[in-house]
Amino acid sequence: MNIKELKDKITDYANIVGEQEGVEIVNVEIYPGGKGLTLRIFIDKEGGVTIKDCENFSRAIEAILDVEDPIKSSYTLEVSSPGIDRPLKNKKDFLRNIGRDVKITTKEKIADNTFFIGKIVDVGDDWVRIEIQETKIKGSKKKGKTELLFIPFNKIIKAQVYLG
Repeated sequence: MNIKELKDKITDYANIVGEQEGVEIVNVEIYPGGKGLTLRIFIDKEGGVTIKDCENFSRAIEAILDVEDPIKSSYTLEVSSPGIDRPLKNKKDFLRNIGRDVKITTKEKIADNTFFIGKIVDVGDDWVRIEIQETKIKGSKKKGKTELLFIPFNKIIKAQVYLG
């Protein structure tokens, strides 16, 4: 089994455990290392992840991995929260962060800019609407004016919570 197939299989197991434990699987990463593989699973939930959530998830996924044995070599399992500054990649990520400041880089100019810092106001099926202060638009000369801006997801290169 190659790494991609292994990642897909472990992601399936993680999603089952995540549903049981009330957490969302944000990402599964597998890295080869000197002493086998490192399996890193990032989880999240409404209100944030606690250490206890990570412990419970870790025990549950370990039990499945021990029984199913998809990893034939030794491995290290790491379970953690993706952190507040993780990239926002999909609609669910943006919905979870409504009301927070974000920084967004787009691949094409929108309102004469490709970099924005603003508060997420609303999220649609294929867009995010942010409220920006024009003073926070890179290169803007206007001061203090607030503007609502729709940004299509397919135009976003990078987005994350802005800790400013």
